[in-house]
Amino acid sequence: MLLILAAFAVISLAMPWLVRTLGSRAFYVAAAMSAVAFVEAVLRTPDVLAGQTPFESFEWIPALGISLSMRMDTLAWVMTLIVTGVGALVLLYCRWYFRDKPEGLGQFAAVLLAFAGTMYGLVLTDDIVVLVMFWEITSILSYLLIGYYHRRAGSRRAALQALLVTTLGGLVMLIGVVLLVVDTGTSSLSGILEIAPSGPVADAALVLLLVGALSKSAIFPFHFWLPGAMAAPTPVSAYLHAAAMVKAGIYLLARLSPVFADAPPWRPIVISLGILTMLIGGIQSLRERDLKRILAFGTVSQLGLLTVVLGFGTRDAALAGLALLIAHALFKSSLFLIVGVIDRQLSTRDISELSGLGRQAPVMATFAFIAIGSMAGVIPTLGFVAKEGVLTAFLDEALGGSAWGLVALIGVVVGSVFTVAYGIRFLWGAFFRKRDVELTQWPDPPIGFLAAPIVLSGLSIVGGFAAPWVDLALQGYADTAPASTPGIAPPEYAYHLALWHGLEPALFLSLATLVGGALVFALAQATRWDVRRRLVPFTASDVYYEVVRQVDRLSVATTTLTQRGSLPIYVGTIFVVLVGAEATVMFASPSWRAQLDAWQSPIQLVAAPLMIAAGIAAVLARKRYTGVVLVSVTGLGMVLLFATSGAPDLALTQILVETVTLVAFALVLRRLPAQMGDHNASVARLPRAVLAIGVGVTMAMVAVIATGARLEAPISGAWPDLAYEFGHGRNVVNVALVDIRGWDTMGELSVLVLAATGVASLVFVTDRADNLQRLTSGVPIMPARRRRRPLVETLAGPRPQSAANVGSPQTWLVGGQRMRPENRSIILEVIVRILFHTIIVVSIYLLFAGHNLPGGGFAGGLVAGMALVMRYVAGGRYELGAAAPTDAGRLLGAGMAIAVACAVVPLFFGAPPLTSAFVEAELPVLGHIEFVSTTIFDIGVYLVVVGLVLDVLRSLGAEVDRQSQPVRAGEVVS
Repeated sequence: MLLILAAFAVISLAMPWLVRTLGSRAFYVAAAMSAVAFVEAVLRTPDVLAGQTPFESFEWIPALGISLSMRMDTLAWVMTLIVTGVGALVLLYCRWYFRDKPEGLGQFAAVLLAFAGTMYGLVLTDDIVVLVMFWEITSILSYLLIGYYHRRAGSRRAALQALLVTTLGGLVMLIGVVLLVVDTGTSSLSGILEIAPSGPVADAALVLLLVGALSKSAIFPFHFWLPGAMAAPTPVSAYLHAAAMVKAGIYLLARLSPVFADAPPWRPIVISLGILTMLIGGIQSLRERDLKRILAFGTVSQLGLLTVVLGFGTRDAALAGLALLIAHALFKSSLFLIVGVIDRQLSTRDISELSGLGRQAPVMATFAFIAIGSMAGVIPTLGFVAKEGVLTAFLDEALGGSAWGLVALIGVVVGSVFTVAYGIRFLWGAFFRKRDVELTQWPDPPIGFLAAPIVLSGLSIVGGFAAPWVDLALQGYADTAPASTPGIAPPEYAYHLALWHGLEPALFLSLATLVGGALVFALAQATRWDVRRRLVPFTASDVYYEVVRQVDRLSVATTTLTQRGSLPIYVGTIFVVLVGAEATVMFASPSWRAQLDAWQSPIQLVAAPLMIAAGIAAVLARKRYTGVVLVSVTGLGMVLLFATSGAPDLALTQILVETVTLVAFALVLRRLPAQMGDHNASVARLPRAVLAIGVGVTMAMVAVIATGARLEAPISGAWPDLAYEFGHGRNVVNVALVDIRGWDTMGELSVLVLAATGVASLVFVTDRADNLQRLTSGVPIMPARRRRRPLVETLAGPRPQSAANVGSPQTWLVGGQRMRPENRSIILEVIVRILFHTIIVVSIYLLFAGHNLPGGGFAGGLVAGMALVMRYVAGGRYELGAAAPTDAGRLLGAGMAIAVACAVVPLFFGAPPLTSAFVEAELPVLGHIEFVSTTIFDIGVYLVVVGLVLDVLRSLGAEVDRQSQPVRAGEVVS
């Protein structure tokens, strides 16, 4: 089971490549993966029926007792067969549905298969914490699937709506899971059910778990997200919203109800909301004109029915509910796939535009009738068998005196009437001939396109005749529930599923629902119910969007109040809070201790006055660039202090950071007035000066007091030994960054990536794609893959030049030829041409030597970035295009991926994240070799830093150059 879960992940990652290679035929591979999981579950049937529950486990986080454990009891076995069996058929169906290979098909195939694998893990895991993880992964993947048509605003809104509702429910459920785990002392789901906790904490946890389950299964008041999710492609609707995702909440109810159904909050919540959902969905289905939305609200109604039955918590209800769960997966997924065939062939799902399809597509119509018959409970389908069991279970409870049994019986009977009504409406709308509608011309689809719905509908008939065997298979789950609710005498005999029980009360109730449904459909048609005004002038979706709008307005009001658009106000607020907080703490202290020396090194007597003088001069400077240079002097003074204090690694990094920062400032200052205060003069100088002095005095006092605040020996004294023995390196700073405190470095890398993205987003309007112009034989070209350009783009054409000069021996930098003569320096080009590769080699040396000598990925990346800065300064934006190894985004992504991989890979070997491995060997030529896996992490740091510098140069340099270059006459701006 664990191996199959891993296979789902691996093949999902390979699907984009397979789609590029095989086209839509790649879905054969995805369907085969799901089919393998289905066959594996079938092969475990003897063990499951014999009560020998297959179990596999892998310790994941031993400190928390969390493991990747897979347990296949009867319920998990049934859910696995549904998830993998229906999944295989839907993936096979995709081969024809997407036969034109639309844009983004590779990603869609990968996400859909990953969703199937996630559901496989969700229904099999025995760890409730891991279940929550799978739960939230399904929410994220469903967001991507629902929003597949991302160019459509409706698809984006529906995807976000589903994500917000299900994720919010999942977060609430997580709190309940934490309460249960703390209360029982175990995260094992089977262990929690065996302990069966009770009391206020358990009841609160159950309510929170129900919020998660009901939101996932689109139960009122969360039902509105499912109809909106019909914006997804039909295979997604058939799988996620009929057989997989919405079944996750039903599965959790089925898992918990045998043990917790008698808890005080359980039945009032489950039964009342389930019945209300069933009625709302059924009534609304009669108003819809889109076949897919008819099925969507019908699914909402059916999910309400499943919630009532499987959440009731008695043996007979559990048996009938699990049979109903199987029947629903078969008939509803079949109906969605049939709608997909109609939509794909005719480009419409509106019943007012369809007429006479039944005669033109008799095979499809026949199996649609079978599926609707199973949904309505018509003999001899599996739906009839399950429906009769449900009615019998609730009838026995009601006759025994159970109030909730009576409520459930009435609700199910009334809800079933609407089920029959909208089932007839679906068949009439899709296949019947309508007098006022022109006969629809039907192009026959490929036979493979109909294979999946035919198989699913056919199984509904097979399941009805195989009722005794279905009963035998489901007994293992049914027997885990009590025979009846508390205080109610159990039935005289245990109920068994069968196609024919004789003329019993449940049969007559079932027949009454069929007749009642036909009458309701006729009444709805006669009164034109689908076009009449709503009983309530708003819908649940309207409430949702109104809440979202009010949240947006509140955020705008809050932002308007707190974000005034003034950087001085922001910085001033931070400094006022800093001074106030630190001063309060210092003056509240009964005594101050300090250990001060006049100086530790004579160089401090030189560096400190220079830094002070530079700081004062920066305040008095009138030109922006002068101020920036003077501020950099203070940074260079820190370089001297680090270098003379035994920290050459920090000194090296500081000087590189100062240099890159100075370059970034210079790039920005090109677009600003040279003199400060030309447009916005400084105001409130006295308060600013007072605040600045206060900040300086406060920080000085903090530093003085900190010198005497230590009570114990510093931990830093042990770091050199830790660095060598634990990290296998002699450079304490580098080992700390990539090993001992690797988590901090990962967070800093994330900040760097966000900073690069933020800088690019301020300059590029529509996207941050690579648009550096590159030169081929002197002619500028754009990247091969064409993307939308920024709206502000004003690309100027090439400067006239002789082709004879291109690539000539006098060409030191190809980009230099594109620069204006007054901006070009041949001497600088020669120097850069000579030094560039040497600097790159030095950066690589610093990268690999940094574990034992000054350097590391951060310093090496900055040196490589400086080499790119030299190329840009000497040759302009075209030279940067020639020097850039690849898109900055790819460097940032690759570096972050490498760092994350170094954290994740140790988990597969049972080690904590970021655990390093050390290898040493004697090689014939190289001699003694030592390698630490943290070097790979450092490579990730190197790539992120290079990507950051390249992104800054690309946006603040090359893009600003291009935007500021005037358009020449006769040129066309794209």
